[in-house]
Amino acid sequence: MLTSSKTTNQFGLFDGLSDQLDQRHPLFLLANKINWQLFDDSFKKHYSQKMGAPSKPIRLMVALQILKYLRNLSDENVVEQWSENCYYQYFSGVQKFTPKYPCVPTELVAFRKRIGEEGAELILKESIRVNREDGDDQVGNMVSMDTTVQEKNITYPTDDKQYKKIIKKCWKISDEESINLRQSYVRIVKSLGITQRLKSRKNGAKEARRASKRIKTIAGRLLRDLRRKLAPERLEPYLAYFNIAQRILNQKRGDSNKIYSIHEPDVKCHAKGKEHKKFEFGSKASIIVDQSSGIIMGALNFSETIHDSKTIPSALEQYERLNGEEPKNVFADRGYRGIKKNKSSNIHVPTPNKTIDKQTRNGHIKRAGVEPVIGHLKQHYRMGRNFLKGIMGDNINVMFAAAGMNFKRRINLWRTEAIFRWLLILKIIKEVYWNIYALSTKRLFEG
Repeated sequence: MLTSSKTTNQFGLFDGLSDQLDQRHPLFLLANKINWQLFDDSFKKHYSQKMGAPSKPIRLMVALQILKYLRNLSDENVVEQWSENCYYQYFSGVQKFTPKYPCVPTELVAFRKRIGEEGAELILKESIRVNREDGDDQVGNMVSMDTTVQEKNITYPTDDKQYKKIIKKCWKISDEESINLRQSYVRIVKSLGITQRLKSRKNGAKEARRASKRIKTIAGRLLRDLRRKLAPERLEPYLAYFNIAQRILNQKRGDSNKIYSIHEPDVKCHAKGKEHKKFEFGSKASIIVDQSSGIIMGALNFSETIHDSKTIPSALEQYERLNGEEPKNVFADRGYRGIKKNKSSNIHVPTPNKTIDKQTRNGHIKRAGVEPVIGHLKQHYRMGRNFLKGIMGDNINVMFAAAGMNFKRRINLWRTEAIFRWLLILKIIKEVYWNIYALSTKRLFEG
């Protein structure tokens, strides 16, 4: 049930939380810049007006999501630090300091599922608006576009790992359903595992290959045995898992649409040609960065392995939704060759051209600025390894990461302005004292 929002400005009998904090702190300033009413109006449709227990305030849940990516924290850590940090609480709209958890960490998971991709895009849109308050007319004139791989939180996939996981899951299901398997193969699987670890000894590689083939055979036998012995009404909860396991057992080396993880079957393999990392397992993400300001103007995830040029229409469509207009000039690397124009946007890809004008040349030079942005997104804003589940988790994570970096940009600008302000004051003080010293010295010599 939707909780009614509290709009009172009286926080306490004598003073409130805002009176106790430094009002020049970046989080304090950011809390007053974000349009929280926009989220209340947009997300209240996801709540019942009459049924259920009272929900947590929408502003609180949105603020926790922003802080999670702004500070690169997990759900558990952001909830724990919220109870210790008064600036986090003011940012969330709390009226007085509350030394306890604001919610259970799993409520953040439920909130992300509730608002979905549409809600994550709205938060990204608000982060762009906060950064564009200066009114720079050049924003959107020239943008840089690039793609990267958002890796999923899975182990490096090998056939043996997946076969052994299928075997262990079959053992677990047989115990839960009290099924007597025709043969459990517990000792045999253990012995085969030892054989695989000793493949570096003499003739060990050949024996290890035989052991791998034997493990695959055992996984298939256990799977078929469970399908036969489970009653139809008991088989239905496990049917999706059995189908995935059967696809893993049937897939060959050169097949397309392979499954690389049992719990994340939608993960794709991307070969980007990197020397240090030949294969990356996850999804492709498109990032659009404004060249004049460095604001991330678009962030979109693609669950399929498509060519970079095929991402342009969808990425620019999201850009138009977020900013209300299309970019005039889009600069990309040679991976985007094939498309020169999309609606009213010009797509610039570097090609040998002796008559190129200065503006286009500078655009190609500045295009490389998108690379460190992607590096920061992966290193500091939780895009390097995605812990959110499923395709929706991929789509939400890339937009939340971009929003977190945009908010961080605004915070860094406020900190820079404060530093320059103090440096200016220090310079004025030095000049005043120097003038007084010079005047007194002049009088001393004249006297």
